[in-house]
Amino acid sequence: LHRRLIHRKEEMDKSSWLQLWWNTAGYLQVRDPVVVNVSYFFHFKDDGTIPFNGDDNDWSLGVKRASSILHSAAEFRKSICTGSYPQVTIGRKEPKTPLCSVAYKYMFNACRIPRRGQDTYRIYDPSQFKHCIVACKGNFFTVDFLDDNGNPLPLHVIEAKLDRCVELTDKHQDHPMIGWFTSCDRDSWADSREELLRVGGDKMEKALGKLESGALMICLDDEEPVSRKQCADIFWTGSLSSGHNRWFDKSIQIMCSRNGKAGLVGEHSMMDGMPMIDFANHVTKNSYSDAAMKSIKKDNDRNSLDDVENIFESCIDNMKYGDSQVDSMVNKAKEDFTALITDHSLDVQSFQGYGSNYIKKVGYSPDAYVQIAMQLAVYRLLQKQVGTYEATQMRPYLHGRTETTRTISPASAAFVKRMGLRPLGDLNDKEARVEKISLLRDAVQSHIQYIGNAGKGKGVDRHFFGMAMLVGDGEETPKLFSHPLYLRAKTWRVSTSHLTHPNFDNWGFGEVVPDGVGIAYGVKSDSCIFNITARREHDWTGRLSHLLEEALLEMKLLNDMETQSPASRL
Repeated sequence: LHRRLIHRKEEMDKSSWLQLWWNTAGYLQVRDPVVVNVSYFFHFKDDGTIPFNGDDNDWSLGVKRASSILHSAAEFRKSICTGSYPQVTIGRKEPKTPLCSVAYKYMFNACRIPRRGQDTYRIYDPSQFKHCIVACKGNFFTVDFLDDNGNPLPLHVIEAKLDRCVELTDKHQDHPMIGWFTSCDRDSWADSREELLRVGGDKMEKALGKLESGALMICLDDEEPVSRKQCADIFWTGSLSSGHNRWFDKSIQIMCSRNGKAGLVGEHSMMDGMPMIDFANHVTKNSYSDAAMKSIKKDNDRNSLDDVENIFESCIDNMKYGDSQVDSMVNKAKEDFTALITDHSLDVQSFQGYGSNYIKKVGYSPDAYVQIAMQLAVYRLLQKQVGTYEATQMRPYLHGRTETTRTISPASAAFVKRMGLRPLGDLNDKEARVEKISLLRDAVQSHIQYIGNAGKGKGVDRHFFGMAMLVGDGEETPKLFSHPLYLRAKTWRVSTSHLTHPNFDNWGFGEVVPDGVGIAYGVKSDSCIFNITARREHDWTGRLSHLLEEALLEMKLLNDMETQSPASRL
């Protein structure tokens, strides 16, 4: 099997031997709903430059936030589509390592398309389309936001167009909320899409094409969330109140609530999170006042609101009358979405005790240190260690995506077992303290070594995946692939990923197995953030949130009492 894999690599010298398999078997063939199971969300920090007065209408903050984000998104889109966006590199020393840029072609004017058995992905020529999609109360509008040169329209023009969408929404409430369809399992959504095309004909085909070809989607939501958890519930899934105000197949959806909170949900199939961070970085570092300043000197006559169009307006009668099954399918989709959402729990641990500054001061890598804290917390939750995954990007390689960093190691096992299933109260025992510190340093170093090797193509999981894919029909599968230990070791009951950004208040994703947890985290200078997801039946997210805080505080106390800690060279 390994020889076959080498042969495949040599044959595919213009691509990656893994790319097609990963995109299809890893994503497009998966029949679960993309919401919860595939998509991830970002929660952006607030924009304090948005003007507000008591006379503004209820939507004003959300519309203003959406307008400024659209303005910045247009700038970023042009840099990608013209090829002027700088090469992304990593590394602290020169020469830095360039990263593969192929993922950016899936970012704008792209959409996943449901098909029975295996979905497809459709990319539209960005030079032919100047519109985005705006969702408001389950209506979907097409809105031009670019001029003929691909530059953003002035901020006040974009804002007027979004206001127009809100106005038109009140005129179109009696229609099927077909956004629910995109939250279904993929085969059910494929069937519903065929029904839409059957009853809507050419008009529906054109309407769907208009939505799918939009540069990105803006979702104007009714809610006014305040806390990180409230925002996470809305941004991750739309929740029960705004799940219909989404089209989960779009590569990028930006959510803006009435009170100006904003976030992003990304469709994960063809593009991992790191390229999306580049986009999010641009739209969050440019504020409303920045966009307003850039618009002052613009002389643009495309101020007409005539291009604001309710995409499915001409298809409403076709969906509602005759032998249409759309209404009943929408009701079923909503029921399934309700069951999916109510079956899940989400908690946010905003840990303010310390962050990367302290962790470096006492001599550790922040990411590895927090990974070990998560292991201790999970060990105390489940009373054992389980398969734990940290995503590691592979974009230094052509068409690379991710490799698995296996967080569990003999060193981490030794540390968590010595710390115990609950705090032991032995920190005043110098011998015990020295032993724990030594085990912690070994566990952190083991993690650093593994993630470093994984990032250099020396991980094992994609290699095993590739060999398994090359077992021919009728051939005996190697016994390793059915060994209980192998199966346990690739069951990711804890799925983790690290993303720290100064303009993000939170981010998250769902667990990957029914008896698992998803932990998205960030390590800022003086704080840490954890977004925890799991099935509600387990009652895990609240308890794990507490155990994470407990582990981090206990580890700090352990280090504070160790006066000989070496200074960090990180």
